[in-house]
Amino acid sequence: MTNQPTTAAPVVGAERITNLDTVRGIALLGILLMNAVSFGLPQAAYFNLDAAGSDTPLDWAIGILGEIFVDQKFMGLFSLLFGAGIVLFCDRAEAKGRRAVALSLSRNAILLIIGVIHSVFWEGDILLVYALASPVLLAARRLPPRALIGLGLGVILLSPLTAIIAQSSIDADGTDLGGYWWVDADDFGEATELYVIVDVFARAIGMMLIGVALYRTGLLNGTRPAAEYRRLAAWGLGLGIPLATASVVWFAATDFGPEAALVGTIPNTIGTVPMVLGYLAIFSLWNQREETGLHLRLRAVGRMALTNYLAQTALGLTILGWALDGTDLTRTGILVFCVAVWAVQLAWSPWWLDRFRFGPVEWLWRVATYRRITPLRR
Repeated sequence: MTNQPTTAAPVVGAERITNLDTVRGIALLGILLMNAVSFGLPQAAYFNLDAAGSDTPLDWAIGILGEIFVDQKFMGLFSLLFGAGIVLFCDRAEAKGRRAVALSLSRNAILLIIGVIHSVFWEGDILLVYALASPVLLAARRLPPRALIGLGLGVILLSPLTAIIAQSSIDADGTDLGGYWWVDADDFGEATELYVIVDVFARAIGMMLIGVALYRTGLLNGTRPAAEYRRLAAWGLGLGIPLATASVVWFAATDFGPEAALVGTIPNTIGTVPMVLGYLAIFSLWNQREETGLHLRLRAVGRMALTNYLAQTALGLTILGWALDGTDLTRTGILVFCVAVWAVQLAWSPWWLDRFRFGPVEWLWRVATYRRITPLRR
């Protein structure tokens, strides 16, 4: 394992922090499990297991396991890494004598444009959120790790607080939830929309801040002792899984009624933080083991995360949203689609990087950031 890079040159070869690439690759593949639901099913199915796509016991098992082990978790893990990425970029730029903050703001302004374009095709885009949140990370990046963690947790708790406030204004019949909970509705109610916006930004910014802290302490880099990661895994999953399960039980106890539509998410949201840390520990332990072909493939996926993220949307909208539109898609069918996309991305990412230095979108992003052509081919 290497120390963090100290130049502003492209991060390639031995300079890369392999743990970041490995965890990013796993997180990116996990995110597809979340996003694919909204590619192929009505938007309410993303929030409400009973809304659509749960036709068989297998569908229900996939949905329940997804709520406990996937929903919010892989996006939270990805947010940790994005926060660390902003700081890593600034550290390297400063070491090179560049105007780090101005360059990072410019870089994220370009990401904002990419996110806006992406959101035209799919409203679940997260790049726009990350780009808008980046100034907060830049302003707070020099805070001590404990302060960053405390601030991150405080921001995340805005989501449960907003859920309580918004739920109190929802009518008994749940009409105000709109398309958040019901298949036959389109727009969200005002209170529901406010909750969704606060929830997305609070979880993203909060986890990004925690990611900066974990990067500063070396935990995110995979450089801490294995025993420390094992303790973190036991603590994180031991606390997070029961909390995430409590949300599913709460929804089921109300027969997926509107009275718990927003507040029922609270245990899962709180439990996401320890579960993300538990996942980070498990994946970091695996990355410390003897290198295998799967390690290399996942790192390649992680190095091309932006390209692969956009490709997932393109494939999802094309196959699930267009080619299979009008068919009776279920959660089982969507899982099959996800596995197929994983196979494609695990195969094509190392193939591409064997020939080129960057993923195609990563290369365009870099060229736009530095306003000069960087060699692409190896």
